[in-house]
Amino acid sequence: MALLQTHNISKHFGERHVLNQTGFELQTGEILGVFGRNGTGKSTLLKILFGTLTAQSGSIKVNESQFDVRRKFWHKNQIVASGLIGYLPQFSFLPQSSKVWDIIPRYFEGEQQDLVFRAPRMTEIAKQRVSELSMGQRRYLEVLIIGNLNHPFLLLDEPFSMVEPLFKELIHDFLISLKVTKGILLTDHYYDDVWKLADRKLVLKNGKLEQVKELQELVAGGYLRSI
Repeated sequence: MALLQTHNISKHFGERHVLNQTGFELQTGEILGVFGRNGTGKSTLLKILFGTLTAQSGSIKVNESQFDVRRKFWHKNQIVASGLIGYLPQFSFLPQSSKVWDIIPRYFEGEQQDLVFRAPRMTEIAKQRVSELSMGQRRYLEVLIIGNLNHPFLLLDEPFSMVEPLFKELIHDFLISLKVTKGILLTDHYYDDVWKLADRKLVLKNGKLEQVKELQELVAGGYLRSI
């Protein structure tokens, strides 16, 4: 089992304080759902954890390795190089003009490559260019790539946004299978998908993460107007 811990992460943009000494723990074998309204800092938090954004204060600890998130470009030689955390951003990271069967070998070889190509529905995707894929096909492909890398922890930002039901179901099944060996932090405005998958749930409000156990708490906390 691996353990990811974050401590006292604070981030502000000028006078706007987005994160206020917040933190959480995530271990392999579980999915952590993070909820929050637009602008509350969910994507900011994920970028800090991955290392593409620094914070005013805070640290990340993975098992016995600790990382200071205040240092500029700290991620280049630490988290990313160590292969500890994988990150799915909101927006596509794939080259639009490339064919899928040319992209997969850039990330995998041997048995790992075969595993991705044998995934459900990949035979109908492999010959197409990324620009020709539907939203669901593209997001499914991106989740497959990130999920099959060797990182013990995954940060997934909006994996279900605008995804058609068939591929949403495939992503659900894939994440459940990944949970056996990985710790997954999941956030999406399609809150029902996150709620169904998550073993534990947190809501981000006023810069703090608070635990929630019932859907009604998301209403009381101002995230949902009603259920």
